[in-house]
Amino acid sequence: MSPCRKLLCFVIVLLSFGRLHAQMNPDWITPVAPFRIADNLYYVGSRDLASYLVVTPAGDILINSNLQSSVPQIRHSVERLGFRFSDIKILLISHAHSDHAGGSAAILKQTGAKYMVMDADVPTIQDGGRSDFAYGGRQLMPPAHVDRVLRDGDEVKLGGSVLVAHKTAGHTRGCTTWTMRVRDNGKPRDVVIVGSWNVLSEYRLVATATRPASYPGIAQDFAHGFEVLHSLPCDIFLGAHGGYFEMKEKLSRMATEGSAVWLDPEGYKRAVAEHQKEFEDKLAKQRHEGTSAR
Repeated sequence: MSPCRKLLCFVIVLLSFGRLHAQMNPDWITPVAPFRIADNLYYVGSRDLASYLVVTPAGDILINSNLQSSVPQIRHSVERLGFRFSDIKILLISHAHSDHAGGSAAILKQTGAKYMVMDADVPTIQDGGRSDFAYGGRQLMPPAHVDRVLRDGDEVKLGGSVLVAHKTAGHTRGCTTWTMRVRDNGKPRDVVIVGSWNVLSEYRLVATATRPASYPGIAQDFAHGFEVLHSLPCDIFLGAHGGYFEMKEKLSRMATEGSAVWLDPEGYKRAVAEHQKEFEDKLAKQRHEGTSAR
């Protein structure tokens, strides 16, 4: 690649990040003190962009690298808890958008971790967001090499901890909900970290005479994803955004209630049902608009 072309690519990336940051929720970049959720599971993200650290005797697992600019914040949170950033051996993500995977390349460089990504999100990760069906070319991130391609139901194991990757596609083609078991005050608990259930305004769930669907099968993927979410046992409800599981409100109660605030099976069921209805309402609306346009 010529020097001019390299410069042009660099400028495009900067402009892309500039547009993203201009639209950013301030809570995405506002630090929050890291905290222990249960057992060997910790929160090391910002006030809304969630990042989780699973600590094991064989090294640690990080879920979500967040924005490219989030890496120093995540590192500071890990070290503030008394752990070493270099002990991160595996990096996982919820889905291939720049607010959850933008920092991956930097974290991989700093830690030497192995990057494991759901199959259908691998191309987007490795081309820096260019192949994303909704934002391709508009929300770029540094490309990162994927070491292990995950498939629905695959397990990620390290030091006695086991995380299961559930493909809950729609928001991205490889959107991943993670589950694991931890012990909380001596009791086994089922943890669910929701990948995403959001149908963004840019998404086309149905094909019409004038516009194709965002990708073939997107509506079926969303519907299947909600079936999966309904089927998962959940004691500790978490997600890729703090807003998914009312993190700020629960943190305000943590001083008096302790880690019990994270036990929210009913909140999980309610949130899944609410977001499923939002999806179904948008699907019905787009189908009606498509029929009316004929």
